[in-house]
Amino acid sequence: MALRILQRQLAERLMQSFCDKRVPAKYKNKIRLYFKIRGNSVTLVDSRLDIFGANEWLDLSIAQFRYDESKGIWTLYYADRNDKWHIYVDCDSSKNLEHLIKEVDDDPTGIFFG
Repeated sequence: MALRILQRQLAERLMQSFCDKRVPAKYKNKIRLYFKIRGNSVTLVDSRLDIFGANEWLDLSIAQFRYDESKGIWTLYYADRNDKWHIYVDCDSSKNLEHLIKEVDDDPTGIFFG
């Protein structure tokens, strides 16, 4: 099921703000942080210029936020080395997407950004 318009707009605003602030201006030509929305999921992607390729960008899924409309909550997931998603158990699901984005930004376990 796709996100409702208000949830989608909120997610877009919060994620764009996070992406804009996370990468310092001096690295924006080498590192991109962006998100994509599919159904009820918002996926955060880190994209870096391949140092061995000619202007090729390599994408790495960092985090996924899934919205459960019936409960009105977001749940945070992380990707393993095989791009399989797993629930991030160190932070409870929340009605507040901003709370989960902050958990990714703080990255207390090092699972999102290392």
